[in-house]
Amino acid sequence: MSSLIWFAVIIAALCVGALVFRFSGRTVTGNAPKFRDMSFGGAFGYMLGTALLAWAVYYYFQPKLLETGAPNAGVVFFRWAVQGFMIASIAAFLFRFLGRSVGTEGTKKLFRSMPLTASFGILVTLIYAFIAVFAGAIAPYGQAEILGSANVLAGGDPDYPLGTDQIGRDILSRLIYGAQNTIGIAFITTCLAFFIGGSLGFLAATLQGWLDQLLSRSVDVLMAIPSLIFTLLLMTIASVWSVELGIPLTIFMVLIIAVIDSTRVYRLARAVGLNIVVMDYIEVAKLRGEGLGYLVFKEILPNAMAPLLAEFGLRFCFVFLTIAALSFLGVGIQPPLADWGTMVRDLASFINFAAVAPTVAVTPLLAAGAIAILIVAVNFVVDWMLHKSSGLKE
Repeated sequence: MSSLIWFAVIIAALCVGALVFRFSGRTVTGNAPKFRDMSFGGAFGYMLGTALLAWAVYYYFQPKLLETGAPNAGVVFFRWAVQGFMIASIAAFLFRFLGRSVGTEGTKKLFRSMPLTASFGILVTLIYAFIAVFAGAIAPYGQAEILGSANVLAGGDPDYPLGTDQIGRDILSRLIYGAQNTIGIAFITTCLAFFIGGSLGFLAATLQGWLDQLLSRSVDVLMAIPSLIFTLLLMTIASVWSVELGIPLTIFMVLIIAVIDSTRVYRLARAVGLNIVVMDYIEVAKLRGEGLGYLVFKEILPNAMAPLLAEFGLRFCFVFLTIAALSFLGVGIQPPLADWGTMVRDLASFINFAAVAPTVAVTPLLAAGAIAILIVAVNFVVDWMLHKSSGLKE
């Protein structure tokens, strides 16, 4: 039977199961509102979720070795993913429980209203920040230190738990220093983008007139160009200038990404600022004779802080991914600095060992996983911040 026929049979079975589930629920519960008002799509979703859960349990307990004696890489990676998810859930629960028990009344109240996803996001963010700050003390070797052996596989030498790369650098040390470089540079770039975009956006909202039109049309032109392609073009030009001027290419990268990303910040700051400048307290401040600096930093900025903080988290994610992508393409963070994007590119050849040794094949996925986990964690925190600032209740 072809895969298309199997797919049709599975969909038909799920549809029949959804109808039976909804009818049974109405019969057993005496036509309770939950089942009475349940749509077919909702019932189908329940059946699909149940089927996926049953498949996941079945697949998890499949043998780790194939009949030929080779490891079943798919099962091995799936088990690692499930176990990692369970460990992360338990850690997030314990962290939230600790936050509810220890600290000030304000922090305890914050943790009591915090969902488990936000707890996980804050915990991961704190761990990454700690590693980035103390990378020099945590890493067993230097990020550019070339050791005696090259291409040591993970687990092959106790001195190098994650092995070494093609020129003999310790992968664990470079992974730790990569947190410092990639996260640190992304944070600085995001702060610079917010300073540029936020300042110009609030100025445009406060002064309006020709300045608002000039800045807004300039931003529209920049936003019309695909950001990654535009960044690659400018980085290619900057790679020549960096050699002639003797300025590190990383400095150019920070400035280019900050300017391009500041356009998004400008649009948000201007939109929020336009809603604030018409308030009565702004008019009162103007009548008191307050200057432009007071209006922007004392009146507009404090009232725009909630959406700007949420946007800061999202911008950080985009900047972080852009830097990793540029490094993967070879025009981002330059050697000897370690960064996760370059590590994914340099260690990609280890994926060829997946059929023989899954523990070795996971080596290039460590940097990619570190990027993905941080992005997910920051987005969890941003979602929670948006929920709190919007005033919505469960």
